[in-house]
Amino acid sequence: MALIKSISGIRGTIGGKPGEGLTPLDVVKFTAAYGSWVVKETQNPKVVIGRDARISGEMVSKLVTATLQGLGIHVIDLGLSTTPTVELAVPLEKAGGGIILTASHNPAQWNALKLLNSQGEFISDAQGKSILEAAEKEDFSFADVKSLGKYTLIEDYIDRHVQHVLGLKLVDREAIAARKFKVVIDCVNSTGGIALPKLLRALGVEDIEEMYCTPDGHFPHNPEPLPENLRDISSKLKKGKFDLGIVVDPDVDRLCFMNEDGSPFGEEYTLVAVADYVLSQTPGNTVSNLSSTRALRDVTEKRGGKYEAAAVGEVNVVNKMKETNAIIGGEGNGGVIYPESHYGRDALVGIGLFLTHLAKFGKSISRLRASYPNYYISKNKIELTPEINVDKILEEVKKKYKKQPINDIDGVKIEFDKEWVHLRKSNTEPIIRIYSESATQVTAEHLANKIILDIKEVITSSK
Repeated sequence: MALIKSISGIRGTIGGKPGEGLTPLDVVKFTAAYGSWVVKETQNPKVVIGRDARISGEMVSKLVTATLQGLGIHVIDLGLSTTPTVELAVPLEKAGGGIILTASHNPAQWNALKLLNSQGEFISDAQGKSILEAAEKEDFSFADVKSLGKYTLIEDYIDRHVQHVLGLKLVDREAIAARKFKVVIDCVNSTGGIALPKLLRALGVEDIEEMYCTPDGHFPHNPEPLPENLRDISSKLKKGKFDLGIVVDPDVDRLCFMNEDGSPFGEEYTLVAVADYVLSQTPGNTVSNLSSTRALRDVTEKRGGKYEAAAVGEVNVVNKMKETNAIIGGEGNGGVIYPESHYGRDALVGIGLFLTHLAKFGKSISRLRASYPNYYISKNKIELTPEINVDKILEEVKKKYKKQPINDIDGVKIEFDKEWVHLRKSNTEPIIRIYSESATQVTAEHLANKIILDIKEVITSSK
Protein backbone atom coordinates (compact mmCIF):
# COMPACT_ATOMS: atom_id res chain seq x y z
CA MET A 1 0.00 0.00 0.00
CA ALA A 2 1.12 3.57 -0.65
CA LEU A 3 0.05 7.02 0.47
CA ILE A 4 1.80 10.11 -0.87
CA LYS A 5 0.97 13.52 0.55
CA SER A 6 2.15 16.49 -1.48
CA ILE A 7 1.37 20.18 -1.78
CA SER A 8 -1.00 19.51 -4.70
CA GLY A 9 -3.06 16.84 -2.97
CA ILE A 10 -3.08 13.32 -1.63
CA ARG A 11 -2.50 10.23 -3.74
CA GLY A 12 -2.54 6.59 -2.78
CA THR A 13 -3.59 3.02 -3.37
CA ILE A 14 -7.07 2.12 -2.23
CA GLY A 15 -7.35 0.05 0.97
CA GLY A 16 -5.04 -0.95 3.79
CA LYS A 17 -4.53 0.70 7.14
CA PRO A 18 -5.11 4.43 7.71
CA GLY A 19 -1.97 6.40 6.92
CA GLU A 20 -0.58 3.60 4.76
CA GLY A 21 -3.06 3.65 1.88
CA LEU A 22 -5.81 5.93 0.62
CA THR A 23 -8.44 4.74 3.10
CA PRO A 24 -11.82 6.38 3.80
CA LEU A 25 -10.34 7.90 6.99
CA ASP A 26 -7.51 9.51 5.00
CA VAL A 27 -9.94 10.85 2.39
CA VAL A 28 -12.17 12.39 5.07
CA LYS A 29 -9.33 13.92 7.06
CA PHE A 30 -7.66 15.47 4.05
CA THR A 31 -10.95 16.73 2.56
CA ALA A 32 -11.88 18.29 5.90
CA ALA A 33 -8.55 20.14 6.06
CA TYR A 34 -8.96 21.40 2.50
CA GLY A 35 -12.60 22.39 2.95
CA SER A 36 -11.76 24.32 6.11
CA TRP A 37 -8.99 26.11 4.23
CA VAL A 38 -11.40 27.08 1.42
CA VAL A 39 -13.88 28.61 3.86
CA LYS A 40 -11.18 30.48 5.77
CA GLU A 41 -9.29 31.63 2.66
CA THR A 42 -12.22 32.67 0.46
CA GLN A 43 -15.19 33.09 2.80
CA ASN A 44 -16.98 31.10 0.09
CA PRO A 45 -18.46 27.77 1.24
CA LYS A 46 -18.84 26.25 -2.23
CA VAL A 47 -16.63 23.58 -3.85
CA VAL A 48 -16.84 21.95 -7.30
CA ILE A 49 -15.93 18.27 -7.55
CA GLY A 50 -15.59 15.86 -10.46
CA ARG A 51 -14.01 12.46 -11.01
CA ASP A 52 -12.49 10.23 -13.62
CA ALA A 53 -13.99 6.78 -14.21
CA ARG A 54 -11.70 4.65 -12.08
CA ILE A 55 -13.44 1.95 -10.02
CA SER A 56 -12.90 3.62 -6.64
CA GLY A 57 -14.17 6.99 -7.88
CA GLU A 58 -17.79 6.65 -6.75
CA MET A 59 -16.78 5.64 -3.23
CA VAL A 60 -14.23 8.44 -2.90
CA SER A 61 -16.68 10.95 -4.33
CA LYS A 62 -19.31 10.08 -1.72
CA LEU A 63 -16.76 10.45 1.08
CA VAL A 64 -15.58 13.81 -0.22
CA THR A 65 -19.13 15.07 -0.75
CA ALA A 66 -20.32 14.07 2.73
CA THR A 67 -17.25 15.57 4.38
CA LEU A 68 -17.65 18.90 2.60
CA GLN A 69 -21.35 19.03 3.43
CA GLY A 70 -20.46 18.22 7.03
CA LEU A 71 -18.30 21.35 7.06
CA GLY A 72 -21.24 23.45 5.84
CA ILE A 73 -19.89 23.61 2.28
CA HIS A 74 -22.20 23.50 -0.74
CA VAL A 75 -21.04 20.85 -3.24
CA ILE A 76 -21.37 21.23 -7.02
CA ASP A 77 -20.80 17.71 -8.36
CA LEU A 78 -19.96 17.35 -12.06
CA GLY A 79 -20.03 13.55 -11.79
CA LEU A 80 -17.89 11.79 -14.40
CA SER A 81 -15.75 14.62 -15.68
CA THR A 82 -12.21 15.62 -16.66
CA THR A 83 -9.56 17.58 -14.82
CA PRO A 84 -9.73 20.59 -17.18
CA THR A 85 -13.55 20.55 -17.07
CA VAL A 86 -13.48 20.94 -13.29
CA GLU A 87 -10.85 23.68 -13.64
CA LEU A 88 -13.14 25.59 -16.00
CA ALA A 89 -16.20 25.04 -13.80
CA VAL A 90 -14.76 26.46 -10.56
CA PRO A 91 -14.74 30.14 -11.61
CA LEU A 92 -17.89 29.71 -13.73
CA GLU A 93 -19.73 28.44 -10.65
CA LYS A 94 -18.14 31.18 -8.53
CA ALA A 95 -16.85 28.51 -6.15
CA GLY A 96 -14.20 28.83 -3.46
CA GLY A 97 -12.26 25.87 -4.84
CA GLY A 98 -12.42 22.48 -6.49
CA ILE A 99 -11.38 18.88 -5.96
CA ILE A 100 -10.64 16.53 -8.84
CA LEU A 101 -10.83 12.86 -7.89
CA THR A 102 -8.25 11.24 -10.12
CA ALA A 103 -4.87 9.58 -9.92
CA SER A 104 -4.18 10.79 -13.45
CA HIS A 105 -1.93 8.29 -15.27
CA ASN A 106 -1.52 5.92 -12.28
CA PRO A 107 -2.91 2.36 -12.51
CA ALA A 108 -6.43 1.39 -11.41
CA GLN A 109 -5.59 0.67 -7.75
CA TRP A 110 -4.66 4.32 -7.24
CA ASN A 111 -6.84 7.37 -6.65
CA ALA A 112 -6.15 10.92 -5.53
CA LEU A 113 -7.56 14.30 -4.57
CA LYS A 114 -6.21 17.17 -6.66
CA LEU A 115 -6.87 20.56 -5.11
CA LEU A 116 -7.83 23.81 -6.85
CA ASN A 117 -8.13 27.42 -5.71
CA SER A 118 -10.99 29.77 -6.54
CA GLN A 119 -9.51 30.47 -9.99
CA GLY A 120 -9.66 26.78 -10.88
CA GLU A 121 -5.86 26.52 -10.70
CA PHE A 122 -3.76 24.22 -8.54
CA ILE A 123 -3.10 25.55 -5.05
CA SER A 124 0.29 27.04 -4.22
CA ASP A 125 3.14 25.43 -2.31
CA ALA A 126 2.41 27.45 0.84
CA GLN A 127 -1.31 26.71 0.67
CA GLY A 128 -0.66 23.01 0.20
CA LYS A 129 1.67 22.90 3.20
CA SER A 130 -0.89 24.60 5.44
CA ILE A 131 -3.55 22.08 4.39
CA LEU A 132 -1.22 19.14 5.05
CA GLU A 133 -0.44 20.54 8.48
CA ALA A 134 -4.13 21.00 9.31
CA ALA A 135 -4.87 17.44 8.20
CA GLU A 136 -2.07 16.08 10.35
CA LYS A 137 -3.30 17.99 13.42
CA GLU A 138 -6.99 17.37 12.58
CA ASP A 139 -7.41 21.12 12.87
CA PHE A 140 -10.98 21.42 11.61
CA SER A 141 -14.48 21.62 13.01
CA PHE A 142 -17.75 20.39 11.50
CA ALA A 143 -21.04 22.28 11.20
CA ASP A 144 -24.15 21.70 13.28
CA VAL A 145 -27.22 20.06 11.77
CA LYS A 146 -28.85 23.34 10.71
CA SER A 147 -25.76 24.49 8.81
CA LEU A 148 -24.95 21.47 6.65
CA GLY A 149 -23.98 22.11 3.04
CA LYS A 150 -26.25 21.52 0.06
CA TYR A 151 -25.59 19.17 -2.87
CA THR A 152 -26.15 19.92 -6.56
CA LEU A 153 -25.40 17.55 -9.46
CA ILE A 154 -24.63 19.17 -12.85
CA GLU A 155 -24.04 16.59 -15.59
CA ASP A 156 -23.62 18.71 -18.73
CA TYR A 157 -20.30 20.41 -18.01
CA ILE A 158 -18.38 18.34 -20.56
CA ASP A 159 -20.83 19.68 -23.19
CA ARG A 160 -20.13 23.21 -21.94
CA HIS A 161 -16.38 22.47 -22.15
CA VAL A 162 -16.77 21.35 -25.78
CA GLN A 163 -18.59 24.56 -26.66
CA HIS A 164 -15.85 26.52 -24.89
CA VAL A 165 -13.23 24.90 -27.15
CA LEU A 166 -15.26 25.69 -30.26
CA GLY A 167 -15.43 29.32 -29.15
CA LEU A 168 -11.65 29.80 -29.06
CA LYS A 169 -10.48 32.16 -31.84
CA LEU A 170 -7.67 29.90 -33.00
CA VAL A 171 -9.88 26.79 -33.28
CA ASP A 172 -11.19 26.66 -36.87
CA ARG A 173 -14.06 24.18 -37.15
CA GLU A 174 -14.56 24.83 -40.86
CA ALA A 175 -10.94 24.03 -41.66
CA ILE A 176 -11.09 20.84 -39.60
CA ALA A 177 -14.38 19.68 -41.12
CA ALA A 178 -13.09 20.36 -44.63
CA ARG A 179 -10.18 17.95 -44.16
CA LYS A 180 -12.61 15.06 -43.41
CA PHE A 181 -10.15 13.50 -40.97
CA LYS A 182 -10.48 9.81 -40.20
CA VAL A 183 -9.53 9.44 -36.55
CA VAL A 184 -9.07 6.55 -34.12
CA ILE A 185 -9.08 7.34 -30.40
CA ASP A 186 -7.99 5.47 -27.24
CA CYS A 187 -9.58 6.81 -24.05
CA VAL A 188 -8.49 3.99 -21.70
CA ASN A 189 -12.11 3.39 -20.55
CA SER A 190 -12.26 6.64 -18.60
CA THR A 191 -13.94 10.00 -19.07
CA GLY A 192 -12.13 10.78 -22.32
CA GLY A 193 -14.56 8.23 -23.74
CA ILE A 194 -17.33 10.73 -23.02
CA ALA A 195 -15.47 13.92 -23.95
CA LEU A 196 -13.46 13.09 -27.07
CA PRO A 197 -16.28 11.74 -29.29
CA LYS A 198 -18.41 14.79 -28.39
CA LEU A 199 -15.57 17.19 -29.14
CA LEU A 200 -14.54 15.58 -32.41
CA ARG A 201 -18.10 15.49 -33.75
CA ALA A 202 -18.60 19.12 -32.73
CA LEU A 203 -15.40 19.95 -34.66
CA GLY A 204 -16.82 18.32 -37.79
CA VAL A 205 -14.92 15.02 -37.59
CA GLU A 206 -17.42 12.36 -38.67
CA ASP A 207 -15.25 9.27 -39.16
CA ILE A 208 -14.25 8.23 -35.61
CA GLU A 209 -13.17 4.76 -34.47
CA GLU A 210 -13.61 4.53 -30.70
CA MET A 211 -11.26 2.29 -28.73
CA TYR A 212 -11.73 1.81 -24.98
CA CYS A 213 -14.34 4.56 -24.65
CA THR A 214 -16.59 2.88 -22.06
CA PRO A 215 -16.10 4.92 -18.87
CA ASP A 216 -16.11 1.99 -16.43
CA GLY A 217 -12.55 2.35 -15.07
CA HIS A 218 -11.39 -1.04 -16.33
CA PHE A 219 -8.17 0.17 -17.95
CA PRO A 220 -7.27 -2.17 -20.86
CA HIS A 221 -3.58 -1.29 -20.56
CA ASN A 222 -1.30 0.85 -18.40
CA PRO A 223 -3.11 4.22 -18.57
CA GLU A 224 -0.02 6.38 -19.04
CA PRO A 225 -0.05 7.39 -22.75
CA LEU A 226 3.45 6.17 -23.62
CA PRO A 227 4.35 4.28 -26.84
CA GLU A 228 4.87 0.96 -25.02
CA ASN A 229 1.27 1.14 -23.73
CA LEU A 230 -0.33 2.00 -27.07
CA ARG A 231 0.20 -1.14 -29.13
CA ASP A 232 -3.50 -1.65 -29.85
CA ILE A 233 -4.11 1.76 -31.41
CA SER A 234 -0.78 1.49 -33.23
CA SER A 235 -1.87 -1.81 -34.80
CA LYS A 236 -5.17 -0.25 -35.84
CA LEU A 237 -3.37 2.66 -37.54
CA LYS A 238 -0.94 0.38 -39.35
CA LYS A 239 -3.86 -0.92 -41.42
CA GLY A 240 -3.82 2.43 -43.22
CA LYS A 241 -7.46 3.46 -42.76
CA PHE A 242 -6.94 6.52 -40.54
CA ASP A 243 -5.25 9.91 -40.76
CA LEU A 244 -4.18 9.98 -37.12
CA GLY A 245 -4.73 8.57 -33.66
CA ILE A 246 -5.52 10.51 -30.46
CA VAL A 247 -4.80 9.21 -26.95
CA VAL A 248 -5.57 10.74 -23.55
CA ASP A 249 -4.94 9.69 -19.96
CA PRO A 250 -7.79 8.87 -17.51
CA ASP A 251 -8.46 12.49 -16.47
CA VAL A 252 -7.90 14.01 -19.93
CA ASP A 253 -5.20 16.54 -19.13
CA ARG A 254 -2.46 14.70 -21.05
CA LEU A 255 -2.64 14.31 -24.80
CA CYS A 256 -0.65 12.42 -27.38
CA PHE A 257 -1.04 11.78 -31.08
CA MET A 258 -0.18 8.82 -33.29
CA ASN A 259 0.93 9.11 -36.91
CA GLU A 260 -1.04 7.56 -39.75
CA ASP A 261 1.43 4.64 -39.93
CA GLY A 262 1.05 3.76 -36.22
CA SER A 263 4.28 5.43 -35.10
CA PRO A 264 4.10 7.91 -32.20
CA PHE A 265 4.04 11.62 -33.01
CA GLY A 266 5.88 11.93 -29.69
CA GLU A 267 4.27 13.14 -26.46
CA GLU A 268 6.97 15.80 -26.16
CA TYR A 269 5.89 17.15 -29.54
CA THR A 270 2.22 17.65 -28.65
CA LEU A 271 3.10 20.96 -26.99
CA VAL A 272 5.70 21.80 -29.65
CA ALA A 273 3.20 21.49 -32.51
CA VAL A 274 0.39 23.32 -30.71
CA ALA A 275 2.79 26.09 -29.65
CA ASP A 276 4.09 26.44 -33.20
CA TYR A 277 0.55 27.01 -34.46
CA VAL A 278 -0.35 29.47 -31.69
CA LEU A 279 2.92 31.39 -32.19
CA SER A 280 2.29 31.59 -35.94
CA GLN A 281 -0.98 33.41 -35.23
CA THR A 282 -0.11 35.38 -32.07
CA PRO A 283 3.64 35.83 -31.49
CA GLY A 284 4.80 35.72 -27.88
CA ASN A 285 6.65 33.78 -25.20
CA THR A 286 6.48 30.14 -24.13
CA VAL A 287 7.21 28.09 -21.01
CA SER A 288 7.73 24.40 -20.30
CA ASN A 289 9.31 22.55 -17.41
CA LEU A 290 12.98 21.67 -17.10
CA SER A 291 12.39 18.06 -18.18
CA SER A 292 10.71 18.98 -21.48
CA THR A 293 12.23 18.93 -24.94
CA ARG A 294 14.48 21.69 -26.27
CA ALA A 295 12.36 21.68 -29.44
CA LEU A 296 9.91 24.14 -27.85
CA ARG A 297 12.75 26.61 -27.32
CA ASP A 298 13.85 26.17 -30.95
CA VAL A 299 10.33 26.72 -32.30
CA THR A 300 9.74 29.72 -30.02
CA GLU A 301 12.97 31.48 -30.97
CA LYS A 302 12.33 30.78 -34.66
CA ARG A 303 8.99 32.59 -34.27
CA GLY A 304 10.69 35.53 -32.52
CA GLY A 305 9.56 34.72 -28.98
CA LYS A 306 11.40 33.99 -25.76
CA TYR A 307 11.41 30.61 -24.04
CA GLU A 308 11.69 30.12 -20.26
CA ALA A 309 12.00 26.91 -18.21
CA ALA A 310 10.08 26.31 -14.99
CA ALA A 311 10.40 23.79 -12.19
CA VAL A 312 8.51 20.54 -12.77
CA GLY A 313 4.86 20.69 -11.76
CA GLU A 314 1.87 22.36 -13.34
CA VAL A 315 1.62 25.10 -10.69
CA ASN A 316 5.27 26.05 -11.32
CA VAL A 317 4.75 26.20 -15.08
CA VAL A 318 1.65 28.37 -14.62
CA ASN A 319 3.49 30.75 -12.29
CA LYS A 320 6.33 31.14 -14.79
CA MET A 321 3.83 31.67 -17.64
CA LYS A 322 2.17 34.49 -15.72
CA GLU A 323 5.55 35.99 -14.84
CA THR A 324 6.69 36.02 -18.50
CA ASN A 325 3.30 36.71 -20.12
CA ALA A 326 3.60 33.46 -22.05
CA ILE A 327 0.83 32.85 -24.59
CA ILE A 328 1.29 29.06 -24.59
CA GLY A 329 3.05 26.61 -22.33
CA GLY A 330 2.84 23.26 -20.62
CA GLU A 331 4.77 20.10 -19.99
CA GLY A 332 6.47 17.60 -22.25
CA ASN A 333 4.22 14.80 -21.04
CA GLY A 334 1.52 16.00 -23.44
CA GLY A 335 0.17 18.78 -21.22
CA VAL A 336 -0.95 21.89 -23.12
CA ILE A 337 -1.73 25.08 -21.15
CA TYR A 338 -3.38 27.82 -23.23
CA PRO A 339 -4.13 30.93 -21.13
CA GLU A 340 -6.67 32.19 -23.68
CA SER A 341 -8.76 29.28 -22.37
CA HIS A 342 -7.55 28.79 -18.79
CA TYR A 343 -4.38 28.09 -16.80
CA GLY A 344 -4.56 24.31 -16.75
CA ARG A 345 -3.44 21.38 -18.89
CA ASP A 346 -6.32 20.65 -21.23
CA ALA A 347 -6.39 17.83 -23.79
CA LEU A 348 -9.64 19.08 -25.34
CA VAL A 349 -8.19 22.53 -26.00
CA GLY A 350 -5.04 20.82 -27.30
CA ILE A 351 -7.06 18.71 -29.74
CA GLY A 352 -8.93 21.74 -31.10
CA LEU A 353 -5.71 23.68 -31.70
CA PHE A 354 -3.75 20.71 -33.06
CA LEU A 355 -6.43 19.63 -35.55
CA THR A 356 -6.73 23.23 -36.78
CA HIS A 357 -2.95 23.30 -37.25
CA LEU A 358 -2.92 19.96 -39.07
CA ALA A 359 -5.87 20.96 -41.25
CA LYS A 360 -4.19 24.18 -42.35
CA PHE A 361 -0.82 22.43 -42.78
CA GLY A 362 -2.53 20.43 -45.50
CA LYS A 363 -0.29 17.37 -45.35
CA SER A 364 -0.07 14.21 -43.25
CA ILE A 365 0.58 14.20 -39.52
CA SER A 366 3.91 12.42 -40.07
CA ARG A 367 4.98 15.23 -42.44
CA LEU A 368 4.04 17.74 -39.75
CA ARG A 369 6.17 15.88 -37.22
CA ALA A 370 9.09 15.83 -39.68
CA SER A 371 8.95 19.63 -39.90
CA TYR A 372 10.17 19.99 -36.29
CA PRO A 373 13.71 19.64 -34.84
CA ASN A 374 14.48 16.06 -33.89
CA TYR A 375 15.39 15.38 -30.27
CA TYR A 376 15.15 12.21 -28.23
CA ILE A 377 14.63 11.99 -24.47
CA SER A 378 15.82 9.08 -22.37
CA LYS A 379 13.86 8.65 -19.12
CA ASN A 380 15.52 6.73 -16.33
CA LYS A 381 15.22 6.44 -12.57
CA ILE A 382 17.09 5.20 -9.51
CA GLU A 383 15.11 3.67 -6.65
CA LEU A 384 15.75 5.39 -3.33
CA THR A 385 16.40 3.74 0.01
CA PRO A 386 16.16 5.61 3.35
CA GLU A 387 19.92 5.93 3.81
CA ILE A 388 20.48 7.70 0.46
CA ASN A 389 21.11 11.44 0.85
CA VAL A 390 19.60 12.93 -2.30
CA ASP A 391 20.75 16.48 -1.56
CA LYS A 392 24.35 15.31 -1.27
CA ILE A 393 24.08 13.44 -4.57
CA LEU A 394 22.83 16.54 -6.36
CA GLU A 395 25.54 18.74 -4.80
CA GLU A 396 28.30 16.33 -5.83
CA VAL A 397 27.00 16.15 -9.40
CA LYS A 398 26.85 19.97 -9.53
CA LYS A 399 30.47 20.17 -8.39
CA LYS A 400 31.62 17.70 -11.02
CA TYR A 401 29.98 19.67 -13.85
CA LYS A 402 30.41 23.20 -12.49
CA LYS A 403 31.94 24.39 -15.78
CA GLN A 404 28.68 23.64 -17.65
CA PRO A 405 25.51 25.80 -17.58
CA ILE A 406 23.49 24.55 -14.58
CA ASN A 407 19.92 25.26 -13.49
CA ASP A 408 19.13 24.21 -9.91
CA ILE A 409 15.63 25.61 -9.36
CA ASP A 410 14.34 22.02 -9.33
CA GLY A 411 17.00 19.39 -8.79
CA VAL A 412 19.94 19.85 -11.14
CA LYS A 413 19.81 20.40 -14.91
CA ILE A 414 23.13 20.41 -16.76
CA GLU A 415 23.40 21.62 -20.36
CA PHE A 416 25.96 20.38 -22.89
CA ASP A 417 25.41 22.57 -25.96
CA LYS A 418 22.07 21.24 -27.29
CA GLU A 419 22.12 18.22 -25.01
CA TRP A 420 20.99 18.21 -21.38
CA VAL A 421 20.42 15.98 -18.38
CA HIS A 422 18.01 16.72 -15.53
CA LEU A 423 18.13 15.03 -12.11
CA ARG A 424 15.35 15.49 -9.58
CA LYS A 425 13.69 13.71 -6.72
CA SER A 426 10.14 12.70 -7.60
CA ASN A 427 7.30 14.29 -5.62
CA THR A 428 5.09 11.22 -6.06
CA GLU A 429 7.43 8.21 -5.91
CA PRO A 430 10.57 7.24 -3.89
CA ILE A 431 12.92 7.65 -6.86
CA ILE A 432 15.40 10.02 -8.49
CA ARG A 433 14.30 10.78 -12.06
CA ILE A 434 17.08 11.15 -14.63
CA TYR A 435 15.98 12.68 -17.93
CA SER A 436 18.42 13.36 -20.74
CA GLU A 437 17.99 14.68 -24.28
CA SER A 438 20.13 14.55 -27.39
CA ALA A 439 19.89 14.40 -31.18
CA THR A 440 19.67 10.58 -31.14
CA GLN A 441 18.25 8.02 -28.73
CA VAL A 442 21.64 6.36 -28.41
CA THR A 443 23.45 9.54 -27.38
CA ALA A 444 20.62 10.49 -24.98
CA GLU A 445 20.91 7.09 -23.28
CA HIS A 446 24.70 7.34 -23.21
CA LEU A 447 24.45 10.71 -21.47
CA ALA A 448 21.95 9.31 -18.93
CA ASN A 449 24.13 6.27 -18.22
CA LYS A 450 27.15 8.49 -17.67
CA ILE A 451 25.27 10.51 -15.02
CA ILE A 452 23.85 7.33 -13.45
CA LEU A 453 27.41 6.06 -12.99
CA ASP A 454 28.33 9.40 -11.36
CA ILE A 455 25.39 9.02 -8.95
CA LYS A 456 26.31 5.45 -8.08
CA GLU A 457 29.86 6.58 -7.33
CA VAL A 458 28.52 9.19 -4.89
CA ILE A 459 26.26 6.59 -3.22
CA THR A 460 29.13 4.11 -2.92
CA SER A 461 31.53 6.67 -1.48
CA SER A 462 28.90 7.78 1.04
CA LYS A 463 28.54 4.23 2.32
